[in-house]
Amino acid sequence: MKSIVTVVGSMNMDLVIKVNEIPQIGETLLGNELLQIPGGKGANQGVAIAKLNNEIIFLGKVGKDVFGDALIESMKESGVNIEHIEKTDESTGIAVINVDKHGNNNIIVIPGANGDVDKEYLQRHLIAFEKADIVVFQLEVPLETVKEGLKIARKLGKTTILNPAPAYELDDEIIENIDILIPNEHELERISKIKITDQDSILKAANKLLHKGIRQIIVTLGSKGVLYIDTRGHKFFEAYKVNVVDTTAAGDSFIGGFVSSYIENGNIERSIEMGQKTAALAIQKVGAQSSLPTKEEVDNFR
Repeated sequence: MKSIVTVVGSMNMDLVIKVNEIPQIGETLLGNELLQIPGGKGANQGVAIAKLNNEIIFLGKVGKDVFGDALIESMKESGVNIEHIEKTDESTGIAVINVDKHGNNNIIVIPGANGDVDKEYLQRHLIAFEKADIVVFQLEVPLETVKEGLKIARKLGKTTILNPAPAYELDDEIIENIDILIPNEHELERISKIKITDQDSILKAANKLLHKGIRQIIVTLGSKGVLYIDTRGHKFFEAYKVNVVDTTAAGDSFIGGFVSSYIENGNIERSIEMGQKTAALAIQKVGAQSSLPTKEEVDNFR
């Protein structure tokens, strides 16, 4: 029987504005192009895992509007199980993303319907947790919902993965129910309350969280690579060198690749390599879900 991943998270329509440079405060610049691309960290990760030939159940909400319809259709086309997605009276979540000619970006997110993903909604869809082997969370839905979801998954004996983005301080009740934490440097600093300046400070911050109950931590460092830490030690993984076009879905694609490998073999090192390959392919294209690679593309990546 094929393993199942349940992803609990956000669904946004990304309004991507391509510019030569990202404007400073008070500055007005002309943009080059406006794209509407399905996104949201939760949806991106769900689609990323699905496109790598895995069975995905998605838990989330959209509004009763054209953006919501488009997001659901996009996920369906990617092979995601959409039967648990609900529509709410709030508007669908929106992300406005400025992308410059170097592939750098900044993002403003308006949560909309994502804010209605509450504990009661999770209780209505417990079967999505019961069927899963791994449950993946991010922080674009309310923290109380993430806390409840982690508790449900842990009680059912499921592997829990949290990508703590956007960065928030997390209480111990959340931390103690995470099996694998996948932050970047900024998110690790916010959670641990330890200033991140180098590898030693990353290890100090990670070990603080390991002592609180997290089992494994994977810190994504962008073009610098990935650092894996557990109670036995740590290992550094070099990043692949590619031509960067748009980093919007870099973290989400890494998680997609990592989870799709980990659910098959349970091997952390091979799964990190898979995550890096997936991210390296994604950042060579514009957009979030539109940039996510297929299993064939990842397998052929060298």
